[in-house]
Amino acid sequence: MLTLEIMPPLMFGGLVLFLLIGFPVAFSLAATGLFFGFVSIEQGFFTEAYLGNLPLRVFGIMSNDLLLSIPFFTLMGAILERCGLAEDLLEGTGQLFGKIPGGLAYAVILVGAVLGAITGTVAASVIAMGMISLPIMMRYGYDMRLATGVIAASGTITQVIPPSLVLIVLGDQLGKSVGDMYAGAIGPSILQILLFIGYIVVVSIVQPHKVPPLPPEARGEMGWPLIWKVLKGMVPSVVLIFLVLGTIFMGLATPTEAGAMGAVGAVVLAAINRRLTWPLIRQATENTMRITAMVIFILVGSTVFSLVFQGVDGGLWIEHILSHLPGGQIGFLVVVNIFVFFLAFFLDFFEIAFIIIPLLAPVAAKLGIDLVWFGVLLCVNMQTSFMHPPFGFALFYLRGIAPKEVRSSDIYWGAIPWVFLQLALVAIVIIWPESVTYWIDKGTGVDPSTVRIEIPMQDQPEDLPPPSFQ
Repeated sequence: MLTLEIMPPLMFGGLVLFLLIGFPVAFSLAATGLFFGFVSIEQGFFTEAYLGNLPLRVFGIMSNDLLLSIPFFTLMGAILERCGLAEDLLEGTGQLFGKIPGGLAYAVILVGAVLGAITGTVAASVIAMGMISLPIMMRYGYDMRLATGVIAASGTITQVIPPSLVLIVLGDQLGKSVGDMYAGAIGPSILQILLFIGYIVVVSIVQPHKVPPLPPEARGEMGWPLIWKVLKGMVPSVVLIFLVLGTIFMGLATPTEAGAMGAVGAVVLAAINRRLTWPLIRQATENTMRITAMVIFILVGSTVFSLVFQGVDGGLWIEHILSHLPGGQIGFLVVVNIFVFFLAFFLDFFEIAFIIIPLLAPVAAKLGIDLVWFGVLLCVNMQTSFMHPPFGFALFYLRGIAPKEVRSSDIYWGAIPWVFLQLALVAIVIIWPESVTYWIDKGTGVDPSTVRIEIPMQDQPEDLPPPSFQ
């Protein structure tokens, strides 16, 4: 005889079993939820009417205006990534820094940040930079492990730097403003770039042979032609990014409206550079369609799972486990981040966001943790899902476009130092919450729950006769 207390762990176990078999995540979630939903009805844990909420929740997903920003930002990134701006920017920046040790690595990090903000997807950033910069690094004697590591790691900056798709999804799942999520991610994005640059500085001092400068014939002539080449590749893209983010931060546009404006701006930039073609539009729209369909299917599946999970008191089960950890907030944060770190070996960020975040958010709120800070912290942690050897998707992308002479072992070993740098950023955000909260609009500082509105009563004559309703 099944009892209500064992249903939540059974549901988790069933989901893990589906995932280990290799069944698609979206359908694993839906199948697990429906199976245990029917079992719960048979056991009397809830009635058939409870599952009647499911169509309403699916309709709520389809009518969510915030999720409409995902295809817009994806389309913007797909167009900009395919119109050749990345090649111009990386080539010019590499020549600009080429005369110093590690110059190409610095260029990859900086362009990775810009390209991450442009494309919004790790795959596009890693593939674009790998195809352009890896052959150059190999040609001029860069250490293979360092070259592959910096390319893969710089592509993962896309996860944190606005306008990241991950932050949109996390904002939706946490019930927080996407503008606040973007503002909170500014500090960690800057810190991540500085950590990566600092690592290259240390390598260039301790082991300069691993990051040699470019020979004079490969640098190009320093002067306005080179600077103009860099500016031509960077300024239009940066202006578009600031235009999109600025309208969100100033409250002039919603994320959906800003994403639509960004998509139109990307088309205009491609046309100005004479690279707007029908094949480009077709490839960009097909990529957008695939990503959007994946997100919606995962979200629908997670809704089925979470509805049944809450119906069998799964939320109380999770809260009981996590709220009684030793150490209070710090203990909760340490355990959650270790859990998400290892979960990222097997699931990507969309799956983690849709499955795990709805379970963790109520516990975090009960412990008094700022949910915007909590969301940005988990976003930083989920960067590592792309860098885990041997499962990291960024490593798979790089393996797919790397020349045959690049060994897979070099890609995997090269990723390890950068994973530690990403984990260092997780620790920094926990120890220094102001790195996130400093950038968020503090509002008026008035707690609405303390506001009291008193309406003075007008004095009435004591001998006033009662009103007549005849």
